[in-house]
Amino acid sequence: MQALVKTPHTDIRIQGEIPARVLEALKSEYGANLRIYEDDEEYVNITETGWYKEIKAQTTPGDAIRVYRENFGLTQAQLGERLGGLPRQTISGMERGRRSISLATARKLAVIFQVPASRFLDI
Repeated sequence: MQALVKTPHTDIRIQGEIPARVLEALKSEYGANLRIYEDDEEYVNITETGWYKEIKAQTTPGDAIRVYRENFGLTQAQLGERLGGLPRQTISGMERGRRSISLATARKLAVIFQVPASRFLDI
């Protein structure tokens, strides 16, 4: 007994510059069934997008301290010790935006977290 089976579609994806010979071979093999999609995506610098600017405006230097501290698995007390013995309450105040972050502290944070000091300054 014969069974009617649908053959699966062939999906070939080639990215980048496709040589003319390859395109001609595909056209001769698949004819009208061949679909060519042009990549019309345009790459942009993320820092120039509205989304990034909106998020950056909402993010404070204290938020940056908290994110980096948590990513490094540090408590506020441990970070305070690494910053030269600052009390936990001082770190908490910086994270909540109640205490300003000095340039010297921003530089120390930059060394600890290996990022630019500007991440911890409101500039």
